[in-house]
Amino acid sequence: MELFQFGPDPWGQEILIRLSWGLLYVSFWAGIVFILFHAVYAVVWKPKVAVEGGGEGASSGVEVNVPEKVVRHTGMARIFHWVMAASMLVLLATGFLPIIGLDFAWLSIHWISGIILILCILYHIVHASFFLDFWSIWILPRDLKEAVQRTKRQLGQSVDVGKHAKYPLDHKLYHLAVTTFGLIVSATGILMMMRIDHWLPFLARNDTFFTDPNWGVVYTVHGFSAVLFVMLTITHIYFSLRPDKLWITKSMIFGWVSRADYLAHHDPKKWVVTDDSTKG
Repeated sequence: MELFQFGPDPWGQEILIRLSWGLLYVSFWAGIVFILFHAVYAVVWKPKVAVEGGGEGASSGVEVNVPEKVVRHTGMARIFHWVMAASMLVLLATGFLPIIGLDFAWLSIHWISGIILILCILYHIVHASFFLDFWSIWILPRDLKEAVQRTKRQLGQSVDVGKHAKYPLDHKLYHLAVTTFGLIVSATGILMMMRIDHWLPFLARNDTFFTDPNWGVVYTVHGFSAVLFVMLTITHIYFSLRPDKLWITKSMIFGWVSRADYLAHHDPKKWVVTDDSTKG
């Protein structure tokens, strides 16, 4: 299977046109294979490791001030999440359904959803940087150290890995991937809109810089980011629907986790909350 599609320019030279859409199916089935693998792992291997490894660590002894409902996501954070999720699903549908043969007037819906996604990303950057605990969602050295410990336990060593802070490493990795490729797909999407129409005067098309080969790079990067989002979306939906993860999904609806779930999955020393805690 070819990764890229090439074609002749007006002078007969072979240039990059776009990503091969065969990768769309690869991304889809990679997501399905991951789900199957993880489902088997969760049933067969994970319980065995948890028992032999001694669980998730002992209580820290600072639970007395933990409220019955621990705020995990503010109202604005939840609105952002669901608006962004809806815009991404619409973008994926309008971007890929025509490719697999479903013909409809998709372009206007696609670029409007793209604008919504861009606004969501910009809002998230500002909101997370100035109004939330900025470092709680970014990968820190301690996360890498914990990952090494958890890997050792997966390999059968008896080590105490402890409980998580507010966001486990896998959540942080997913957030980093969505943020990075969301910015890339947004930037390349804006460039593509400039070629379709001069819809904003300050984004006028530059035919000197954006030659046919350069447009091929833009289309390829945009397509690769979009294809990757297929797999990211599939796995995200899978984890949000797993029975053992529903407490996290509910927190994105109601904004809080119960005291019992907080103490079961988080270390109060790493994610400090009190009765007057309001940060999400």
